[in-house]
Amino acid sequence: MTEYGRQPVERQLPTEEARDLISLVRELAEREIAPRAAEEEAAGQFPRPLFRLLSESGLLGLPYPEEFGGGEQPYEVYLQVLEELAAVRLTVGLGVSVHTLSCHALAGFGTKEQRAEHLPAMLGGGLLGAYCLSEPSSGSDAASLRTRAVREGDTWTLDGTKAWITHGGVADFYTVLARSGGEGPRGITAFLVPGDAPGLSAAAPERKMGMNGSPTAQLHFDGVRIPDERRLGDEGQGFGVALAALDAGRLGIAACAVGVAQAALDAALDYTAERRQFGRPIADFQGLRFMLADMATQVEAGRALYLDAARRRDAGLPYAKQAAMAKLFCTDTAMRVTTDAVQLFGGYGYTVDFPVERYMREAKVLQIVEGTNQIQRLVIGRQLLGPESR
Repeated sequence: MTEYGRQPVERQLPTEEARDLISLVRELAEREIAPRAAEEEAAGQFPRPLFRLLSESGLLGLPYPEEFGGGEQPYEVYLQVLEELAAVRLTVGLGVSVHTLSCHALAGFGTKEQRAEHLPAMLGGGLLGAYCLSEPSSGSDAASLRTRAVREGDTWTLDGTKAWITHGGVADFYTVLARSGGEGPRGITAFLVPGDAPGLSAAAPERKMGMNGSPTAQLHFDGVRIPDERRLGDEGQGFGVALAALDAGRLGIAACAVGVAQAALDAALDYTAERRQFGRPIADFQGLRFMLADMATQVEAGRALYLDAARRRDAGLPYAKQAAMAKLFCTDTAMRVTTDAVQLFGGYGYTVDFPVERYMREAKVLQIVEGTNQIQRLVIGRQLLGPESR
């Protein structure tokens, strides 16, 4: 009888340190994440202690400078860590991506004094962050946000509501984009808001199709007072801060999507090797082999696409188009591959006794977050053809 089943992902990593890092992540994921992933997701339980462990292990600050407690790893390596984590539990992989995104404004636009004061705790001090851009009436049209920031001397007062905030209500700090000036993108400023700031409250978490272990909630700012020393970048620079973060964040979503797709492919390979019909493994049937071949090809293509964009970023080259392409392709791939995995499992794939139904539900959100895939096509089109005529 022929032996079938999954094969380990072959990774091309730039250094021995990176190879050791991936080995550490795989060991940690197998020991600390995998055993409780399905149970905690079904119960809607957020693994807060696990994120403290990830912080202690140096995994919450991988792409940031060592002088502030980061890992100083290239994005090429950081994204493959995200993929490994997301393949075991998307709540964890996406959570690390969101935390990294929430540190981006301070690391990239904060003063030297701000970075020295706040970054060490954010990157390796057990803290967890969230990123606050979207609002109930401004999702894809982020430049129309309404949360206000009014300056009185050296203090800002924030009022408004943010929506769809991953880690909303459980984060220790929030990177918040608020309107400090007139209409449009030039009137927006970024702030670093403590999670326990007076006047800041979270609504009940949204009831979602998937990722039930990851809290997503509205945040209400009711006269939240923030000293000017917590303003990130110049007044009115916030929209540029947000766009720079989103380009990097889209790569994080792409890597997570490949992780979910890889997990679904692995599960399908194992199942089709074990499931027997007509006296032999169903992996022997050509029709199913064609499905698996397509799934594997899509996963490899997605991985190559996000890694190419990451290497451009590491080299200091423009990568906004490539990031949008990676987010678009990888998340669409995750949806296709997880759907096919459910089909390959037959009736069993539609039950909660096997993980592929969870992968399929989780894949859907990746086509929506960090800019819907329709917005990614808009971004790519503008990169190819310029702005639309009015």
